[in-house]
Amino acid sequence: MRDRLKDVYNIVQEVNVLDSQDAANLALLSRPELGVTFTKLHCWRLVQFEKCVFLDADTLVLQNCDELFEREELSAAPDVSWPDCFNSGVFVYKPSVETFTQITEFAIKNGSFDGGDQGLLNQYFADWATADIKKHLPFVYNVTAYASYCYLPAFKQFRDKIKILHFAGKLKPWLLQFNSESKQVSVSSDYAHAKDLIQLWWNIFCDKVHQSLSDNMQTQGTASSDNSTTHKSFNNEAGLAGALSQLQIGQQRSPEQEAYENLMRRQCWESGQIDYSGADSFDNIWKKISQTLEAKPAEKEADQTGSS
Repeated sequence: MRDRLKDVYNIVQEVNVLDSQDAANLALLSRPELGVTFTKLHCWRLVQFEKCVFLDADTLVLQNCDELFEREELSAAPDVSWPDCFNSGVFVYKPSVETFTQITEFAIKNGSFDGGDQGLLNQYFADWATADIKKHLPFVYNVTAYASYCYLPAFKQFRDKIKILHFAGKLKPWLLQFNSESKQVSVSSDYAHAKDLIQLWWNIFCDKVHQSLSDNMQTQGTASSDNSTTHKSFNNEAGLAGALSQLQIGQQRSPEQEAYENLMRRQCWESGQIDYSGADSFDNIWKKISQTLEAKPAEKEADQTGSS
């Protein structure tokens, strides 16, 4: 995976959390719950750059944002759930070993009020809400796609001005049901307002990313047979990239491919992404239940005939 990333990005820098030998990581061992938070803090160690813009992995850049480099540290957009706090999915900062050390020491002493990096950074940059309005990025640089967090009339009014879309919360494009044959993603009513933008994520994946993925990006999985249909399941260590590499995009779906997409659909269901209006509609669920119930007597009769 690192080799694939190096083909695309100028620098791919691996970050070790808690297990490296520097003092900051070792000190954090006393606060292991901050491990994931601490990963983001490493961005301040990119001192080969004068200024940077941090983007969460679940953001999608829709328009050029070079003007962000004219902003000062720490510039960020307000969080929709509590606007006096900034959302840490997008922010402008200046790399500095001194700042990294100070934030690390602050984290060890104070922790995070929400258990994540956003709470920690809002505690450290506590004057963001009141000190300098120039450090308040317009919301178009960090627009939340999830409907329950959105002011939908404003989303429709200003959607053409959105610079960066953030799939914060439960909504992740790779967890939504995707039809590999038609290359179309299925979204519930909660995400209908952003369906074309979610589809854009999948279009980019299909055109630019999928061809670079390979099966060896995942650990070995297990396969079982049930009623002549192959069902594949992968353990928790199986990489998402390796799993997605098995999608046969733009081709007629084979029984194995349908079984794989059903697995992905089950994962969507378990993560709360349920296609109530489509494959997971009540009519389809009831149809499946009826088929199962009707098949039971026939299976039982076959078993009795075989045993006699």
